[in-house]
Amino acid sequence: MDISVGGHRPRNVGWARAAALLYGDWGTSKAYVLGLAFAVAGFSSLPIILAVCLLTGLVGINYAVICSYFPDGGGVYSAARSQGRLLAVIGALLLVADLTVTAALSGWSALSYFNIPFLRQHIVYSTIAVLVFMGCVNWYGPKHSGGVAVALSVPTVIVVIALILISVPHLTLRNLEPVHDDFGKVWVQFVGAILALSGVEAIANLTGVMKLDPGSTPDDPKVGREAAKAIWPVALEVVCGTALLGWAMLSMPKTLKPEMARRTDDMLRFVAEQFGSMTVSPRFGHAFGWVVGVVFFLLLLSAANTAIVAMIGLLYMMARDEEMPRQFKKLNSHGVPFIPLLIAVVLPIIVLTFSANFEALAGLYAIGVVGAITVNLGSCTFNRGIRFSWCDRLLFGVTFIVLFAVEITLARTKPDALFFVLCVMGIGLGLRAYTQKMQGLTTVTLTQEVARIVSAEAIALLRTEVFEGQKIMVAARGITPVLRFALDEAQLRKAILCVLYVKELAIYAPAATFTRTRARWQDEPNAAAIMSLMMKIGQERNIHIVPVYAVSDDPATTILDLSATLGIDYLMLGASHRLSMTKLLKGNVVEKVAAGLPEEIQLIIHS
Repeated sequence: MDISVGGHRPRNVGWARAAALLYGDWGTSKAYVLGLAFAVAGFSSLPIILAVCLLTGLVGINYAVICSYFPDGGGVYSAARSQGRLLAVIGALLLVADLTVTAALSGWSALSYFNIPFLRQHIVYSTIAVLVFMGCVNWYGPKHSGGVAVALSVPTVIVVIALILISVPHLTLRNLEPVHDDFGKVWVQFVGAILALSGVEAIANLTGVMKLDPGSTPDDPKVGREAAKAIWPVALEVVCGTALLGWAMLSMPKTLKPEMARRTDDMLRFVAEQFGSMTVSPRFGHAFGWVVGVVFFLLLLSAANTAIVAMIGLLYMMARDEEMPRQFKKLNSHGVPFIPLLIAVVLPIIVLTFSANFEALAGLYAIGVVGAITVNLGSCTFNRGIRFSWCDRLLFGVTFIVLFAVEITLARTKPDALFFVLCVMGIGLGLRAYTQKMQGLTTVTLTQEVARIVSAEAIALLRTEVFEGQKIMVAARGITPVLRFALDEAQLRKAILCVLYVKELAIYAPAATFTRTRARWQDEPNAAAIMSLMMKIGQERNIHIVPVYAVSDDPATTILDLSATLGIDYLMLGASHRLSMTKLLKGNVVEKVAAGLPEEIQLIIHS
């Protein structure tokens, strides 16, 4: 008998960390919303900026409610799946289009804020080089891709507050120009300034790893309070901060209008330079501009990396659910799906190659994210399987209508954006059709024992039937000397030997990705080689071998949990021989296990 378990994702993300991750996307909105609003409407753009802020707040309210109803992940792919698999794939492909532009746009804007002349002169090639570097880093599957965004959230808030305080003495309404009389033109300008909404999708997917609300249990999880505490402060800061900074931008002298038109891609830095010079001195303004530039440079790079990681996870999820080719599930030696990684880097590079300027690139953004959010809210509005309250359903419906109108306007007024999103959806749906055709040519027969994911019943059976005496578990990464040592010890002690193989899945995805993964060691070549060899040797030496297989994004935590669950007496690990780069990005599993192992379990490290 063997034990195969689905993935493990502990609920260890508190509201503060979730808020910081959300701010890593929403907080970047100030970096380009103001400049784009000025580009489309000049000194009459304040109503447009306020309207964008209100829409951002409205979307935040909707997703705070969605998170309370979907404790295991409420992103568009998860929520729309209950209404139909095709609808879920369409929503996911719209999100892929959004994440593609987010990575390209954030990288471009980051280098603009850094304001190095050489980089600005070769902005496309510089951004491509940055994306390739991020792809190389993500080959190793960094353990906490949102860590930089978390670290930068506090400095960014401080910089924003400082910028608002410096600009307050200069705020005025004298420079404002009247809004155009044609509502249709104003609506189009408003639609063109909508940016940085995809963070709400990220926070919805995080509900599966959020800490539970007080009084809820793993069997009946609730994360509504934690999600609300994460969303509301960020939404308030983004709405109020963007509105005030928009007012500050429009309070600058009109004589600066030509320079403002040239600095739309790093408008916040320009505002900091001007008001710093007016309030204190030109030298201070120059220095303060550099501080703002560096902080937003790092935050925008983090947002670009987060978009790449999110796209990898989304493509893997669709492949796992047999909506994309099975080749998308193949992992490299670090647990990263390498074909989704390649796509997540190449797609933004293609978009950059065909973008004439920053405004053209930004014009591709909204159609993807607005479409994905519209699909999500529409699915919730018409979902009769979940008992939404009438007011929540009304909220979803009203917001759905507004965003649907925005999406139609984008499709009508931005033909390049429409062409781009249709290309993404056409290729994606083509791959889905190919996948379904290939599935029709393949018949897989599984025995009842193999098809079943062994859970508590299997563990109880294992304990009652064979766990008499001592139990040893050895964690194997390959056919290494620690396996021979474990066999010798098990034979000497007449103990049960559990051979554990953890397949690392280093992607950013909802918890459901791991809990629904069907884990079979027979399907993993390395695991199959180890288990088969150990079972053969165990039979020859009269040692009871129990294969234990798991899929996890956190091997150390999985090893600790299985050791405690199975009542292990001795845990054996091989000494780490990872390369320095891998150790830097992923950490040392042996050290993490040693730090968290219960006292009653003895740890033996074999080198």
